Amino acid sequence: MTKHTIAVLGSNGMLGTDILNVLGKRNHNIHCFDLPTFDITNYDQLMAAVLGADIIINCAAYTNVDGAESNLQTANAINAIAVGELGKIVKKLNKYLVHISTDFVYDGKKGGTYTELDDVNPLNVYGESKLSGEILLADSGCDYCILRLEWTYGHGGLSFINKILQRIKNQDKLFIVNDQYGSPTATTEVASLVCKIVEKRVLGLYLFAAEGYASRYEIAQFIVDKLNIQTTLTPCASTHFQTPAQRPLNSKFNCGKIDSLFPGCRSDWNIALENFLKELK
Repeated sequence: MTKHTIAVLGSNGMLGTDILNVLGKRNHNIHCFDLPTFDITNYDQLMAAVLGADIIINCAAYTNVDGAESNLQTANAINAIAVGELGKIVKKLNKYLVHISTDFVYDGKKGGTYTELDDVNPLNVYGESKLSGEILLADSGCDYCILRLEWTYGHGGLSFINKILQRIKNQDKLFIVNDQYGSPTATTEVASLVCKIVEKRVLGLYLFAAEGYASRYEIAQFIVDKLNIQTTLTPCASTHFQTPAQRPLNSKFNCGKIDSLFPGCRSDWNIALENFLKELK
């Protein structure tokens, strides 16, 4: 196995932390970059990060979906403009980049599962900024792999799973949306895949999510049942919650493209989530 020097941008986040753990076990040289000492919108800092590595993994992002609606400039600076500049630097220095993106580039109105070839049409500022970053990165002409993820969860950080875990401990009754479908995806599994992508130097756009699909209500009920918590869950429509940003109702991925490269890289969502819940006990 070739030993690489890898710069991980956004290394303190939920996914970045798991990527560091996986890469560390593979004996790569790892350089970590994150706030407050690293700002992806600072060109000089970005150049320095890329200069010191032969592979860059970009997990840095503005991820406050509702907050992006009133902070368009900040979301675009981090998720779009900085990614475009990163691509140009990677191209100039002949490096390789893995960039993390999102299911929010789709509008969720498709009847079936989404593939890499489907049209994109973000419903909110966050999705628009992430899509702009993808486009600018592709336009840079660098060697890259874009990995679109959905409904990720892990230890620490903000996610639907972690929010549910917090709420069921403090509330006897909860309303949970039953019209948004997708695949809760463990960041540990994403991290393992990213390591494989890096070592194969995979190029192009890929979708990745756990096997199977469920509504957010079904996922919450699964958690309540597995933890044997007496919280009562009531299904409701997304319109029950008035949020600044609209969410796609369908985030079901067809991951056949990544499966063909790495067979067996995806666990069933319920198995991975049950294992995650066991670790909490």
